[in-house]
Amino acid sequence: MASLQLSAPGMMASTSLVATTRRASTFGSLQFRQEKRCRRGLAVKAATVVTPKYTSVKPLGDRVLVKVKSSEEKTSGGIFLPSTVQTKPQGGEVVSVGEGRKVGDKKVAVSVPTGAEVVYSKYAGTEIEFDGLKHLILKEDDIIGVLETEDVKDLKPLSDRVLIKVAEVEDKTAGGLLLTEATKEKPSIGTVVAVGPGALDDEGKREPLNITPGSTVLYSKYAGSEFKSSDDSDYIALRASDVMAVLS
Repeated sequence: MASLQLSAPGMMASTSLVATTRRASTFGSLQFRQEKRCRRGLAVKAATVVTPKYTSVKPLGDRVLVKVKSSEEKTSGGIFLPSTVQTKPQGGEVVSVGEGRKVGDKKVAVSVPTGAEVVYSKYAGTEIEFDGLKHLILKEDDIIGVLETEDVKDLKPLSDRVLIKVAEVEDKTAGGLLLTEATKEKPSIGTVVAVGPGALDDEGKREPLNITPGSTVLYSKYAGSEFKSSDDSDYIALRASDVMAVLS
């Protein structure tokens, strides 16, 4: 009789409800564990925190320790930005440098001095939190250039990099049709503003670049790091190998 009662419609519905509740509870616990795993994964990617018992960080080899500039917390119009939309800074102050590296039989010192303001590649280096501030340990080759003023047009490129002022985008077609921002073709032509001293050869000597300031050049479309100057002009810093031709 007990089995017949359990098979009754009311009891079937009750049993089904219990099973559904259990599945929901199990799914919820699985989802919670997944969220915990996601949070743990995100925590791994956060900056490494150097505990207060350590009073200094000394980079090794050709690595450089840079104190990162803080992100802009509000727009020029005074609107505060949430952390998710704040622009990741690409510049900072050199705090410490390594002893250099050996190229061939020659020991080459790091060319960037302590105290210099530098611009570096966007995704370079390892973030650490030291003395309550964000820092970045990166290789010297990841530093794009030294910035002696607040304006990117005064950037001094390092190694085999070139600083180019990007040509202005055409506002209309040859037929006279006005172009929206979305349909304007990104130019890959510009004027060379400054060049680096050249890359090191196998003997540790600099190889001067064969590109000169003032030249109009054609460069690879998706190469380099893009910047905007104080007068709203566009600049790009890239490797000399990404320059494809000189136009005249």
